[in-house]
Formats: sequence, structure tokens, C-alpha cells
Amino acid sequence: MSQESRGRILARIRSAVAGAPEAPEVPRAYLGRHVPDDPDAVVDLLHENLADYRARVHRSDGSGLPALVARLLDGRGARSVVVPPGLPEAWLAESGAERVADGPGLTPAALDGADAVVTGCALAVAETGTIVLDGGPGQGRRALTLVPDLHVCVVREDQVVASVPEALPRLDPLRALTWISGPSATSDIELDRVEGVHGPRTLEVVLVRGPV
Repeated sequence: MSQESRGRILARIRSAVAGAPEAPEVPRAYLGRHVPDDPDAVVDLLHENLADYRARVHRSDGSGLPALVARLLDGRGARSVVVPPGLPEAWLAESGAERVADGPGLTPAALDGADAVVTGCALAVAETGTIVLDGGPGQGRRALTLVPDLHVCVVREDQVVASVPEALPRLDPLRALTWISGPSATSDIELDRVEGVHGPRTLEVVLVRGPV
């Protein structure tokens, strides 16, 4: 479209709407939560929905977290694990897997050669069984959670919210957000489910009560 044609079209639009009343403000009243106010019920709902998406869900307290993370990595035969900046060292204290620190020197080939990644999260949504990462400390860049075949994600119970409307005000829209609901999966025309095509084949989620 030429600049002249574009100008004529815009002029006609301005003429057509000249003098029209201002549009009323559209109310944005979202539905409230569909689960009880009990925080334990919210965490239980997240557990249920994550499992429904074929994530493997575990419960722990802060003191038992290092042993559980080590067991999950060893159980999957992970010999190397990617460590995003800011991940608490204690989480991997009992794992014998080789640490691969993320940084400018970590090439795509080296990342592809790692067996697993361990991260935290920004928050988790119970109603949808979704974990949200925003690249903050302990989460790393998006590629870290898409390339390795195993993702172990630690979710504190105080990071769990009931619904998406509750989650959005707590997230920074200027950050790159990754929303995860179970392991990566796709289906062909025959509806045969295949996991691990666009991301990790296995998602292990650890719900942690108390400080970590």
C-alpha cells in the first residue's frame, strides 16, 4: 500500500468517527478461585493437575530436599546437570552428578550433552497445573529448560497460587516467561502422544514445605 493510499484510508476513518462518544470502559472482573482458601488444598490441587499432565510430583521439606534431588537425578542416570546462576548450592549437595554451570561459555552442543537441569521457579498455578519460570535467580535462560531431557523443578509451597488471575499480578510482563504444564508432548494425526520432542521428556516437580 502506498503512503498516499494509507493517508486517504486513515482520513476517512477519522472523519467517520469524528464526534463519536468515547467508548465505555470494559469491566475486567475475572472469576475468582475455584478451590478452597485453604493453602494445603491449593497445593494438593497443583499436585493433582501436574500428575494429570504426566509430571512426576514429590513432596519434601527443606532438610530433605538435597537427598531427594540426588535420588531423582541418580534414578534417571543423570551424570551431568546444568546449574543456572543463583541456584542454591545446597540443593545439589548430595548429588554426584557433574555440575555444568550456565554462562557465555556454555555452547549449544555442551547444553545438548547435559543429562538434566535443576531449577527453581517464579510461581505455580494450581488450577491449570502450570509452573512459571521468568529467568530469575535459580531459573536460568529458557534454553536450559528446553534442551536437557530431564528437568527437576523445585517449587516452594508459598509460590503456589490458585488461578491464573492471581498469578498475573505477581509476574513481570517485561520478563521472558516460560509456562510449563507437564513434560514436553505432542501428538500426530493419529493422536499418538510423543514426549520429549520440544523439551524435556521427563519433568520431576518437588513441592517443598517451609524454607529451602
